[in-house]
Amino acid sequence: MIKRFVHQVIAAGVTLSLAAGAWAAEPLKLGASAGPMGQLLGYVAKLAKEKGIDVKVIEFSDWVTPNEAVNSGDIDANFFQHATYLSLQNKNRGFNLVQVDKVGVIAPVGLFSRKIKSIDEVKPGAKVGIPNEPLNGARGLQLLERAGLIKLTPGKGFTVTKHDIIDNPKKIEVIELDPAQLYRALDDVTLALVNITYLILAGGDPKTALIIDRTIDDGLVLRLTARADRKDDPRLKAFVEVFKSPQVRDFIDTKLPAFIPAGF
Repeated sequence: MIKRFVHQVIAAGVTLSLAAGAWAAEPLKLGASAGPMGQLLGYVAKLAKEKGIDVKVIEFSDWVTPNEAVNSGDIDANFFQHATYLSLQNKNRGFNLVQVDKVGVIAPVGLFSRKIKSIDEVKPGAKVGIPNEPLNGARGLQLLERAGLIKLTPGKGFTVTKHDIIDNPKKIEVIELDPAQLYRALDDVTLALVNITYLILAGGDPKTALIIDRTIDDGLVLRLTARADRKDDPRLKAFVEVFKSPQVRDFIDTKLPAFIPAGF
């Protein structure tokens, strides 16, 4: 009886060992928003491959699917969001996703226009586009306030909405649009808040911003995100160490100068 039990334990151990080996042999699947974040993750993946870490980068065109893919286990981690956005996603969608490490980048947002050259040219009744999701919509409103176009209810931070506009001297019309569509909407509105990641993907130039927000805030650093039960995946930890390398910092500084490195 005891011998049979020992044999069963040994057999189970061999099975687990083989399963772990097969799991470790699988490529690390990482999601990124299309454009600069995908470009950056692709570069890190290339460096990782040189160190024997097999990585597959999958690009997404929206900010919803990447978290769904991580939560379902279809991919191991994603790279497109900061802690403030992640907190909202976890709360609203019932996820248990966590940031893997402190390394990442800050993606500025800015007010852009194809119709005017300065904020002073905004006419009464002008249409202004902001993202239709809470966090970046709030960032858009805050930037409009910095530009002197509106005043907001004080103290609301990233929870502010267009209903918190308490002064609007030019009676501008704030229109909420999908973040990915805001750059295209510049033909239809006077100005719009555009995230740099989408701007560059669409061929825009960050230097043309009428006003840009380059706030250094830990809550705005885009970082690798994984499920809580997968954050200690050794493949992911090895990838993070490659991400922290001087070569990656140099790549950001030279190839993605609009972005602000963090955690290096």
